[in-house]
Parts: sequence; C-alpha cells; structure tokens
Amino acid sequence: MHDELQDLKNLGKTSAQWLHAVGIHNVSDLRRHGSVCAYQAVKSRGFHASKVLLYAIEGALLNVHWSQLSPSLKEALNRQLDDFSARGN
Repeated sequence: MHDELQDLKNLGKTSAQWLHAVGIHNVSDLRRHGSVCAYQAVKSRGFHASKVLLYAIEGALLNVHWSQLSPSLKEALNRQLDDFSARGN
C-alpha cells in the first residue's frame, strides 16, 4: 500500500507509523495538526521520539531536510512545544 507520508522529506517508515497511530494519515492531516501538535501526539502516545522528529515533521511540511532548518526556527518550534506542554495539551 502507498503511504503518502513516506513520500515527504525526512519521514520514513517508523515516523509514518507513529503518525498513523495518532490519526495522521496523509499530508492534509499533517498540515492541519502542524508539526508541534503532531510531535506532541506521538510523544504522548508513548513513542520514544527525539526532537529530531519535531524538526523532521516541520522540514517535511516545508519540503527541506530537517538539518537545514534555521536555529531560530528550531528555537521557535521548541518554544511552541513548551507552550503547548504548559497548557496541558
């Protein structure tokens, strides 16, 4: 079966499986959730994902390799993640 998520930069079989497990099945779902929400959903499901997954998802949405994200964008993502976690989401 074709997996649309695996067609995106940075996302492989494991990350796609994790995203499917939290109800994200295609690019539209991923865009709707956004990188921070998607990452937090994966983490809250108990998967041992590192921050690289957060950057990989953002890079996938921007169609760039995660290592090419600017330090300021990574910092902004981390702040959003902290705010998201502080709200108890």
